[in-house]
Amino acid sequence: MSEKSPLLSYRLTTGTEPKPVAEPGGASAGKDGRRAKGKTSPKLGVVFGVVIPTLLSMFSVVVFLRIGFVVGQAGLYQSIAMFLVAYCIITMTVLSVCAISTNGALDAGGAYYMISRALGPEFGGSIGIMFFFANVCGSALYILGLVEAILSAFGIPEGLHQVLPSGFWWSLLYGTILLFLCFIVCLVGAHIYAKATFVIFIIVTAVLASIFISFFIVDPVLVSLPDTSLLNSTGLSLANYTGFQLHTLEDNLLPDYTIDYTTGSMMSFATVFAVMFNGCTGIMAGSNMSGDLKNPSFSIPRGTLVAVLITFITYNLLSLLAAWSCDRRLLQKDYSFMGDINIWPPLVTVGIYSSSMSAAMSNLIGASRILYALSKDNLFGGVLALARKTSHSGNPWASVLVSWLLVQVVLFAGKLNTIAGIVTIFFLLVYAAVNLACLALEWASAPNFRPSFRCFTWHTCTLGILGCLVMMFLISAIYAFASIAFMLLLLMLIHYLGPISNWGYISQALIFHQVRKYLLMLDVRKDHVKFWRPQVLLMVANPRSCTGLMTFINDLKKSGLYVLGHVKLGLLDGLPSDPLQSRYDSWLSLVDHLSIKAFVNLTLADSVRHGVQNLLFITGFGGMRPNTIVLGFYDDCTPQDHLQDKILVSTGHGLDALCPTKEPGEQRSPFFPNVRCAEDPKDLQEEEYVSVIADAVKMGKNVTLARYFSLFKREEVLGSGRKIGGHQNMTGPFVDVWPQNLLRPDSCRYVDICSLFLLQLACVLQETRAWKQAKLRLFLCVEAGCSLQEEEETKLRVMLKDLRISAQVQMVAWDDVVALHWHRQGGRETRKLESAQSVKRMEKEQEAENKNDIQIFPNNVAQLTDEYICAVNSLIHHHGALKPAVRFLYLPRPPADTNRYSAYLHQVDLLSRNLGPTLLIHGVTPVVTTDL
Repeated sequence: MSEKSPLLSYRLTTGTEPKPVAEPGGASAGKDGRRAKGKTSPKLGVVFGVVIPTLLSMFSVVVFLRIGFVVGQAGLYQSIAMFLVAYCIITMTVLSVCAISTNGALDAGGAYYMISRALGPEFGGSIGIMFFFANVCGSALYILGLVEAILSAFGIPEGLHQVLPSGFWWSLLYGTILLFLCFIVCLVGAHIYAKATFVIFIIVTAVLASIFISFFIVDPVLVSLPDTSLLNSTGLSLANYTGFQLHTLEDNLLPDYTIDYTTGSMMSFATVFAVMFNGCTGIMAGSNMSGDLKNPSFSIPRGTLVAVLITFITYNLLSLLAAWSCDRRLLQKDYSFMGDINIWPPLVTVGIYSSSMSAAMSNLIGASRILYALSKDNLFGGVLALARKTSHSGNPWASVLVSWLLVQVVLFAGKLNTIAGIVTIFFLLVYAAVNLACLALEWASAPNFRPSFRCFTWHTCTLGILGCLVMMFLISAIYAFASIAFMLLLLMLIHYLGPISNWGYISQALIFHQVRKYLLMLDVRKDHVKFWRPQVLLMVANPRSCTGLMTFINDLKKSGLYVLGHVKLGLLDGLPSDPLQSRYDSWLSLVDHLSIKAFVNLTLADSVRHGVQNLLFITGFGGMRPNTIVLGFYDDCTPQDHLQDKILVSTGHGLDALCPTKEPGEQRSPFFPNVRCAEDPKDLQEEEYVSVIADAVKMGKNVTLARYFSLFKREEVLGSGRKIGGHQNMTGPFVDVWPQNLLRPDSCRYVDICSLFLLQLACVLQETRAWKQAKLRLFLCVEAGCSLQEEEETKLRVMLKDLRISAQVQMVAWDDVVALHWHRQGGRETRKLESAQSVKRMEKEQEAENKNDIQIFPNNVAQLTDEYICAVNSLIHHHGALKPAVRFLYLPRPPADTNRYSAYLHQVDLLSRNLGPTLLIHGVTPVVTTDL
């Protein structure tokens, strides 16, 4: 008979759980899946929609073929302990399912829908694909198991005749026929499937009832065993069914692990527990009917918990009755003993056939509904476009067809014992993902996570995750690692190739929760100079003309805060809404396109100066606020468009194209305005530009002016075979640092807060991974007639060693250059007087800086001439054998007299003219220390 088939026992208990997932329930309209008029609404309630599918899924054939195995090997005590542990694990998962299902409206897709909407498309899509393949393979497993059960009963020779011919191709034919019957039921619709499962449920219930009755009314009997290795002297292998005997119960209380006669393997607690646990899965069958339920939030928690309780009681009662009435030999050597002691043995065979057919059918319909949900979410582009087609009644016939064909392909494998183990692990991984989704929602503390089912905590979710992972590795460590690796591979593919969804990302909620907590812990009163890092606010007028600068500052920030700031001129008065809100997406898309790690902060103001002030006041939180502002240089150069014909990788739209919108009739605007033409007026004047610099210094911010970065080609500078200034550079790019205030020739000092800030920024740039090969060149201008070069150089090298800065120090004689300045100032006597006054003035300035009185702006008493500044510019330009990638120059403070702002800007312009990519830097905060 079929109940004696060892291979059937193995396959049907190491396979999968049935996963009936509701079709859109008549809520889909043709191809687009929208609800149409006249469609049938979901009508399934708690019993037909949740309890019956879950009971059939959890019972399957395990209840008929594995109770004796568990009790015979582990004994009654350990069997009950196993059921308690197993149901503790699945109950934790059930609590998570109930919580998620009562937190909002559920659509078709079951576990996939819950996970994808909670954890995002990457995690949900990868789990959904695994769930789909598990159901496909599970359906094939149950079909093959059923074929073998039928052949074991009707394919054996009877006299000279064989009722059914056997062989690989005959088995494939029988499996194809049975699968086609399942396909027809699923193709008609979920309501026909629900009726079919109800009939099967009646049959299974009747079989279980007959089993319970048989334990009480069947007299003791000798049962022939299927294990032919146990033949006695009479040629028969027998064991006793004793009825309810106390000594039988006592003999079956403790474990007695032996060799499993179906596999030849030695059993242990772990192996028996792994087999038993397969019969406890199937808890997702009810939740996967979400699309066909009247009220999923009401039906899923109640129906699933009821089904879990019923199966738990049934398994433990059967274990107790079996241990009380069957001797150990019968339990260990005949796993299908329930058919032998039944009042009508063929009834158990009918139960096995019915449950196998139900399991195969439910796996097939479950796979089709998961595939349909995946196709609707469009995670794989046009690959699953065919599966999106539905009938007039809303049944996704295309998904059913694809699933049926895949199951038919798997049937050709014939032997699926290896696949059975990994399919079970796939289901456990899905359960772990459901617990993870609930745990993430709980930890994120999102206000909208308010499930009406509150019988869960983060502790239950964590126990569910750990329990599922332990069971995975207990069943097969190799398959567990393989399934996790497969999930991670799918996750990465969807992350990089899938479209951006609008479901909401739980990762963003968790990040927000943690960032808020750590920002509160970041106390500005505990800042220390040795942990200083650049936190940059880059002011961008039009990103089309400064992509080179944006990428360079991204290298310069070194894990610090980086904010792109933009001021839009205008007032909110009279406007219907904030015009900046619609522009953030464009800026964020540009950040993705440039692969930089930056925030975006936009403001609306009546002038650029007021807008920059607003950004300096409000940008950042707590200890994460910009300490350095970077401005483009104020000159007459015509801006160049570096984004023309560029395509955004994240959206597929060109940066010159119109912004995509959800509504076709909505007004659309370009991503960014066109660059300013040469004849167009600027948004700010010279005085306002210098005022912005002065405002930043007043607010204690370091100031950097970036010039000629439209000429900066990062790929050429940092790429292999670098070419700098037309020369092949095999040692890496050069970064030149001029730490002296070259617009103060009366000063011989090269060590102050600003010069050390220049050195620090250059060192930070060199420590960036992309600039590791860069060489720092430090130039110090000295006069041979009034300073000792060797002493100065030695002093400088000691300072660099103390600061752990590696640089090539070069002394630059500038006697001829500085002579131009003193010649105009009246000769050597005037020079001595000016030098004495300069020393006193600088001592006062240093004292003011030490007191953090940064609002004092000295007048530049040195009357510089254009001739002198041009000579300094020429000195910088022509010094060095190879042209540097970037230069760092000392930027003096703006003068206190606002009337001299134009002269100040003119001097800085002459100083940095035609020098290539240059940063003019003024530092106001200490940034280096020699302390440990």
